[in-house]
Amino acid sequence: MSAWSAAVNPFKGRSVPATDPWLLTSALALTVVGLVMVFSSSAIMAERAFGDAYHFITRQSLFALAGVGVAAVAASVPRGLIYKLTYFWLGLALLLLVLTLVGPWGHEVNGAQRWLRVGPLNMQALEPAKVALVIYLAYFFSGKQDRVKSFSIGFLPPFLVTGLFAVLLLAQPDFGGAAFLCALLFLMCLAGGTRFTYLFGAFCMAAAGAAALIVNSPYRFKRLTAFLDPFKDALDSGYQLVQSLYAFGSGGAFGVGLGSGKQKLFFLPEAHNDFLMAVVGEETGFLGVSVVFLLIGLFLYRAFAVSLRQEDLRDRFTAYGLTLVLALGFLFNLAVVLGAAPPKGVPMPFVSYGGSQMLASFACLGLLLNLSRAEKPGVVRGKR
Repeated sequence: MSAWSAAVNPFKGRSVPATDPWLLTSALALTVVGLVMVFSSSAIMAERAFGDAYHFITRQSLFALAGVGVAAVAASVPRGLIYKLTYFWLGLALLLLVLTLVGPWGHEVNGAQRWLRVGPLNMQALEPAKVALVIYLAYFFSGKQDRVKSFSIGFLPPFLVTGLFAVLLLAQPDFGGAAFLCALLFLMCLAGGTRFTYLFGAFCMAAAGAAALIVNSPYRFKRLTAFLDPFKDALDSGYQLVQSLYAFGSGGAFGVGLGSGKQKLFFLPEAHNDFLMAVVGEETGFLGVSVVFLLIGLFLYRAFAVSLRQEDLRDRFTAYGLTLVLALGFLFNLAVVLGAAPPKGVPMPFVSYGGSQMLASFACLGLLLNLSRAEKPGVVRGKR
């Protein structure tokens, strides 16, 4: 197959099963839920701040449409092309993280320089870094299985690469982002076959380093104490978590009604962003939150199933890592809004407001849909 024909029709010459419909449907359903709740939670604030109640929902709708386009491209491009550019994706992600700190495009929000400003748009460099790291780790573990138990070859390279990313994130500072990448690395190493003794030692060192960063940083220590007892300082350090718990508590079984929530009326900061699920809990109650949980469960079940169906080891690791990116996003976000983890800005994939997370989530979805075309016996296999 020529390079041109492969680019025009990457599946020419082979029978290709359809993509996983449940994976796609659950992701789109979560996106629709997010659009509805972003509008409900942001309209009043947008009216006051911008004179336009539709400011945030318009932008989020555009992000969602762009995300669908990204997913369509990721689902159709030959996987071999993506794999050949592994070090390009890694280098690009590293460059973006560096530019947030030293380039003229770095943009500070709430005391942290985590954003790149390109014209009227802001991009969080952490989001593409997650996907790039997964593609690299999948390449590494699939190609080094015969030496993955060694320290110099099987342990050091992935830890050094992830450590470099984590250091750049801590410099922004973004402690939560660094912790996210470390968790991603740890889970990929468990599946990849890294010696448990190495992992245990690295975990102890990381835990000691995290403790030192928290103790020596007043604002991090304040967040930790607020998490342990948010009601002790409910008007300051524990304010956001307390308001989130009030929102869930007032929702009851069926909620106060869509659009009728009170916590979004300037009580709950960033209600349309990382704490959007608190508004879901207040306005739709236990029933609405349960529906979101079921959609998340269906999505992750189908995504992990895609990974298990892969015959090629690199495909399997890639699908597993992409699923972890989304699973950790769901888990960390829900843990924070429910008070099970210290407050930290982790958006809910497909649901929370924000273009960076939306595009990254749909990129993961598109690649998973690409991988969901599981090979069947007798299928004619073309060049990828």
